[in-house]
Amino acid sequence: MNIIIFIIILLVLVVSHEFGHFIVAKKAGIRVDEFAFGFKPRLWSIKKGETTYSINALPIGGYVSIFGENPNDENTNGPDRDRSFVHKPKYIQALVLVAGVVMNFLVAWLLFTVGFMTGLPSSVTNAPVGSNITNAELAVTSVLKDSPAEIAGLKTGDRIKQLYVVDDMTEVPSIESLKYFIRKHSTENITVEFTRKSTEMKTNIVPKAGLVEGEAGIGIGMDMIGTLKLPIHKALWQGLKLSANVFVATVVGFYTLIHNAVIGQGDMSAVTGPVGIVGVVGNAMSFGFVYLLSFTALISINLAVINLIPFPALDGGRLLFLLIEKIKGSRIKPKIANVVNFIGFCLLMLLMIVVTFNDIKKLF
Repeated sequence: MNIIIFIIILLVLVVSHEFGHFIVAKKAGIRVDEFAFGFKPRLWSIKKGETTYSINALPIGGYVSIFGENPNDENTNGPDRDRSFVHKPKYIQALVLVAGVVMNFLVAWLLFTVGFMTGLPSSVTNAPVGSNITNAELAVTSVLKDSPAEIAGLKTGDRIKQLYVVDDMTEVPSIESLKYFIRKHSTENITVEFTRKSTEMKTNIVPKAGLVEGEAGIGIGMDMIGTLKLPIHKALWQGLKLSANVFVATVVGFYTLIHNAVIGQGDMSAVTGPVGIVGVVGNAMSFGFVYLLSFTALISINLAVINLIPFPALDGGRLLFLLIEKIKGSRIKPKIANVVNFIGFCLLMLLMIVVTFNDIKKLF
């Protein structure tokens, strides 16, 4: 079931991304030869007008075949050259390339908006002024590596219900009351009762001295999380703000990842491919449909950011080529552009294989 849900999510996001390229190219009078989901071998296709619509065997992406995007003698000098991508003004070419990223952002905005209208888990602290958050609970938002909390088995998303020792307890804890309780019993074995995916659980934790600002702590980040439900006009605005914030955070995250890789400090455990995402889809679905919507929105923004990276074969790489051509005042030789893009595509496929292998290793 998780695999089916993942393929559906991928289908929606890939189709929306490629539809952005497709519709802008069509509106600009550029010939579109194929609109495909997945990579070949081809399983099914139908031709309508001049465009072939196909479904391929490898559901790990998709593409739109735009006439002239990969320059050759036919689309550069042939009889249909006026409808070639390469013969359109640079701003038109840039709009076609950026359209996929814009569509991914719009999909994320739509999904977050639906989430807020349905009831999205949100922080009480960062809630919009005047909004009403219901069912607020103290939730674990992060767990410090090798901390008492990690050793005891607490995970992000756990809802803390109660802390107690032999002769003292705190019920329905707040952030401040939990901190006070831990400081008060900083050398004792504290029992923590919590829920995980509606399952009641408990564990024992002994605070560690000097963990938080010189005081004893257990190594968790906390926030009061409840359900925020908004009318459509507010949901649209909050959905846009959340999409923008996630986009910026994703750009910073990718920059950090690439920077660390360049200086030899890359960590493959921080990278998840299709196999790993299937597992996360299952976790998101187990929390509820609104969580799956939010997770899909996050993937959509990730796809948008990835495609903006100035690497050959990605939209960002093609935009970089356009910028170089604009600066030098002439086209990059088609043979050079095609070879560079092909090498970039091969490197991306190799990276996908490595990431998938790493995902499989995590399962064992």
